[in-house]
Amino acid sequence: MEMALILTLGIWTLLMGLLVHGQGGLKTGFYSSICPNAEATVRSTVEAQFKRDPTIAPGLLRLHFHDCFVQGCDGSVLISGSSAERNALPNLGLRGFEVIDDAKTQLESLCPGVVSCADILALAARDAVDLSNGPSWSVPTGRRDGRISLSSEASNLLSPLDSITVQRQKFADKGLNDQDLVTLVGAHTIGQTDCQFFRYRLYNFTTTGNADPTINQVYLGQLQALCPPNGDGSKRVALDKDSQSNFDVSFFKNIRDGNGVLESDQRLWGDSATSSIVQNYAGTIRGLLGLRFNLEFPKSMIKMSSIGVKTGTEGEIRKVCSKVN
Repeated sequence: MEMALILTLGIWTLLMGLLVHGQGGLKTGFYSSICPNAEATVRSTVEAQFKRDPTIAPGLLRLHFHDCFVQGCDGSVLISGSSAERNALPNLGLRGFEVIDDAKTQLESLCPGVVSCADILALAARDAVDLSNGPSWSVPTGRRDGRISLSSEASNLLSPLDSITVQRQKFADKGLNDQDLVTLVGAHTIGQTDCQFFRYRLYNFTTTGNADPTINQVYLGQLQALCPPNGDGSKRVALDKDSQSNFDVSFFKNIRDGNGVLESDQRLWGDSATSSIVQNYAGTIRGLLGLRFNLEFPKSMIKMSSIGVKTGTEGEIRKVCSKVN
C-alpha cells in the first residue's frame, strides 16, 4: 500500500510538473539560475528596436512562426547560407534577424554558451506582442538549436493562397487544431503585406474578370486605390485596416465584414468551424470577447512554440545565431 501511494504521488508530481513547466521538456524559468538576466536582456533589446521601429513587432512574430513550422522551433530559420531556410521563397520577406543577433551577442557576454537562439526567438516574439498592447505570457524555455537548415524544407509553409482544407492540414501536421489555426492567424492584427500577395483578388479573380466576391465592395475600392493593376507590387498594406499597430480583435471584425486582405485569412469566414471561432473573437459586446482572444493567444503560442523542440543533449547552443558551431 505504501509503495503504491509513493508511486501514485510520483506520477502526480510528474504530471503537475508537465502542467507547470510546459511541453516537450521545456519549462518556465529555465534560465533563472544559469543566466538570470536572459529574459530581461531579450526584452530590453526588443524594446529598444521597437521604439525605433514598431513594425519590427510583427516581423519578430512571423520569424518565430516560420522557424517553428520547419524543423520545429530550433532557430534553424536564423542560419544563413545559399541553401538555408531563410533563402526559401516564402522566407524572403522575413525580418528581425538583427534583433536576435544583437540579443545573442549580449547574452554570450553575460552567459557564454548558455542561451539558445531558438529561445531568444521565442522570447522576442512574446515581447513583440506585449509591446504592441497584446497579452504577455510565461514562455517555457530550454530549447536547443538545430544544425540543419534547408530551403527545400520550407516549401510547406503557409501561403496566402491556401484553402481552409490546406491550412487545417498544415496545422494538424504540427499538432495544432482549428482553435489554434484561427487564434494564431489572429497575429495578422499587426503587420502588413505586399500588394503582390493579394492583388490578384482585386481584378481578375473570377472567370468573368471580376474581383473576389467575398471582398466588401467599399473596401474593394480602397484596396484597388492602394494597389492599382500595374502598380508597385512591393507596396505595403496593413493586414488590419483599423488598427495595424495594436494587437486586438479588430482583425476578426474585418474578416467577419469581408475586409480581410489575404485570401487565406478571408477564407476563415467561409468554413463553419473556423467562422464560429472568428465570430466569438469578433464579439458583439465591445471588449468582452476581445479579452478571450487575449487569453487564448498565449495558449496557442505556447503550443506552437513547443513544436519539434530539441532539449537535453539534442542539437547545440550556437555561439552565433546565423551559423552552426
